[in-house]
Formats: sequence, C-alpha cells, structure tokens
Amino acid sequence: MSVGSPGANLRGGNAMLAAIFMLVGAVILAFDAVLVRLLAQQVHPFVIVFFRSVFGLMIVLPWIVARRHEMTSHYRVMHFLRAAMKIAALACFFFAFALAPLADVTAIMFTAPIFLTLGGWLIFGEKYSMARLIAVLAGFVGVIIVISPAGGDMSWALAYALIGSALTAAIQLMLKKMARHDSTQTLVSWNLVLMVPLAFIPALYFWTTPTLPQLGLLAVQGILGALNMSLVTRALSMADASLLAPLDFVRLPVVAIFAFLFFDELASVETWIGASVIFLSTLIVAGGAGWKRRK
Repeated sequence: MSVGSPGANLRGGNAMLAAIFMLVGAVILAFDAVLVRLLAQQVHPFVIVFFRSVFGLMIVLPWIVARRHEMTSHYRVMHFLRAAMKIAALACFFFAFALAPLADVTAIMFTAPIFLTLGGWLIFGEKYSMARLIAVLAGFVGVIIVISPAGGDMSWALAYALIGSALTAAIQLMLKKMARHDSTQTLVSWNLVLMVPLAFIPALYFWTTPTLPQLGLLAVQGILGALNMSLVTRALSMADASLLAPLDFVRLPVVAIFAFLFFDELASVETWIGASVIFLSTLIVAGGAGWKRRK
C-alpha cells in the first residue's frame, strides 16, 4: 500500500486523534489531582470514589436509557473485575494525593506503562529485547529516586501510588482486549454502572456526608472523570497503548504548575530526576514495541 493511500491516511488520522484524546485526558487528570487534594482533607477517599462514580454515571445515564441495546457485551465478568480494580486504583491514588506532594505522586503514576510491559510479557508472552529489559529496570530505579527522600506517611502514600499504577496497567491490558468487540460507549457505561454499587460498599464504612461545596467539587470531578475515561478508552481503541503512553507525561509539568498555584508546592530535584528516568524508560519501552511491530 502506498503512503498516499486512503488506508494509510486513515491510520495516520486515527493516531493523531488518539494522541489529542490522550493529551486532553492528561490535562484533565492534572486538574483532578487538585480536586482530590482539596476534597481529601475532609472526605474519605472511598467516599470520593463513590461520588465520582455516581456523578459520572449521571452523565452517561441518558445515553444508556436511550440506547439500551448497545449495552450488550461479550465481557460481563471482565467488566465486573475491571470496575473493582478501577475502584481500588482510584482509592490508592486518592490516598496518595491526600498525603504526598502532587508532583511526586504523578511521577510514580507514570510507571503504569512499565507495568503494562511487564503484563504483556507475563500474560501475552511478549518477548523482551535487552533494551526493553534495561528500560523496565531503569524505570524502577526512577521510582526509588522519587521515593528515597520521603519518609513515614509520605513513603506509604507513594507506595499506594505505585500499587495504583500497577492496577491501571492491568486495566489497560483488559481494555485492549475488550475494545475488540465492545464500543467505547459500552466500555464506559458498563464501568460506571458497576462502579456505583461496588464503590458504595467501602464508602459506607467510611461515610461522612459531604457539604454543598464539597458536593459541587465532587460533581465536577465526576464529570471530568467520565470525560477522561471516555477519551482514554477511545484513544486506546484507536492506537497502541505503548505508543500513546508517553503523551501522558504532559501531566507532570501541568500538575507541578497547579501544585504551586493552589498549594505552594515546589517539585523537588529528586522528583524531576526520577520522573525523567521513568519517562526515558517508558520511551524506550514504547519504542521497542514499535520496532517489534514494524519488523
């Protein structure tokens, strides 16, 4: 097929649109970190997850009611598992944002593509090149650089972020398989429908009734969360996750700016060095995946 063929143009157009979706999603997640920090001082993370799910479901509920036939799915058990893992991942990140500097948590969250590579190897039997193996190991060195100056509660908070990243990678692996048969709308709708009752169980144990201002922030967070989920799910259905993952690094400078403006936080030198190591590791991992496909 020639470079100028319609098929080639379509693939290029899809990749560009997927990249835009990922970039917008990265900015949304950066602002979401600010909202979580504002809320987590008075509202328990599991309660935040529950209300985020409720308000997110309210956004897509009209679509679900109007197009119930499109809720048919080939992966009902996987939807349940994915929703439970999403709740756990969000709770881990929210605990981390409540206790640790936003930029540090964001840097640790960038390990998701590295966990994604490990998952591809363990689950799908992908072969490692020496460069990708070194990149994976270097990525975890970057994590150690970020975590090393921390102590006490902050170290635990960053450990929560690491667990959340591993869960996020597992969810992305599931999405890649599920997107072969289920549409973006189906994936998002099933996730939100299941997250509401599942998230209510731990939220009930830690329940505190939010004030009206807190409900307003929770509503904004829920809307942004549903939008981000839709954008990222759509992007992953249009292009390979390993190629899109590096675009998420736009989030770090945006988070650093927000953290300074809202909370007077300055990212440490260790954060930038560790994040840079993780970033370069992810680029090598993603590049290795691309080279493998082109051969």
